[in-house]
Amino acid sequence: MAQQPAKPAAPVKTTASPQSLKTTSPAQFVFGKENYRWLIISIAVVAFGFILMSGTTDIYSNTKIVIAPIVVLAGFGLGFYAILKKPAEKA
Repeated sequence: MAQQPAKPAAPVKTTASPQSLKTTSPAQFVFGKENYRWLIISIAVVAFGFILMSGTTDIYSNTKIVIAPIVVLAGFGLGFYAILKKPAEKA
C-alpha cells in the first residue's frame, strides 16, 4: 500500500488583532520602592550589629555578648519584614 502525501497544514487563525498584540503593560517589579528601602535599612542594622561585635579587647563585654546579637537579630527581622511586606497598590 502506498501512502498518500500529507496535505499542508492550514494557517492558524487567531482572534487577537495586531493592534492588541502591540499594547503591553509595563513590567511589574516584585518589590516596591518601600520594600527596597526597608531592605537597605535592615542590611545597615545587621552591619552595625557586626561592627558592635568586632574588636579584640574585652571579649566578654556586655555590648559584645548581649546588645550586638540583639541588634543583628533585629536587622534580620527587618529583612524578613522587607521581603514579606506587600507593595502599595498604585491607583
